[in-house]
Amino acid sequence: MRNRPAYAIGSVDSALLLATLLQQEGPLRVTDAAARLGVSVSTAHRLLGMLVHRDFAEQLPDRRYGPGPVLRRGVLHQAPVARLREVALPHLRALVEAVGETANVVVLAGPDVRFVATVECDRVLRVGDRTGRTLPAHLSSAGKAVLATLGGAELAPLLAPLGEAGAARLARELRTVRRRGFAVNDQGTEEGLTAVGVAVPPAGGIGGAALSVAAPTVRCSADRWPGWATHLTAAAAAIARDLGA
Repeated sequence: MRNRPAYAIGSVDSALLLATLLQQEGPLRVTDAAARLGVSVSTAHRLLGMLVHRDFAEQLPDRRYGPGPVLRRGVLHQAPVARLREVALPHLRALVEAVGETANVVVLAGPDVRFVATVECDRVLRVGDRTGRTLPAHLSSAGKAVLATLGGAELAPLLAPLGEAGAARLARELRTVRRRGFAVNDQGTEEGLTAVGVAVPPAGGIGGAALSVAAPTVRCSADRWPGWATHLTAAAAAIARDLGA
């Protein structure tokens, strides 16, 4: 996991996050962008203006802003991702209320998973917002949960870059995920962070999604994982039901 730079530039971070949202979710109004970033409407307007200037965004006839030529080269399926976020957020909030830790929804994007939405818990020591970030699918809990649902033909190209030993090790872990119904990332991507992940059943034309609960490792003894998995599984089923409605 890449840590936040010691001397982070807030405006750059906001612009990059906004570009990610445009790529993942499609067109946004200025007021929507401001709300998502937690900034003023005037600040959001200036950020969007710079993205337009550099071809990361373009203004549409209805005055919304969409992804520009640079982002369209590798765009995700925007409507499904936006729909997934919309449907998942209430269930993520309920999940946080139930387990007292931060919850995420991710989608598989090639060999990685991309965080679509995060709801943070209110504890002082907590895992922060990961929206827009990516992690290798074979290391993250949510990524492993999704990989465990894939067939051999889909999984093979994702395993190949890991080498023979790495692929065999992951294959064994995925068998464990299928058997117990959840995946674990115990400090595999970031020291001091542990997460449990469960795949979201495909529904409404959306597949390759998963939920995770992430927390500081000091609060994550292994005896808590099955309880978290129970809540995650219920939330995943509820999201699939709502997506299919």
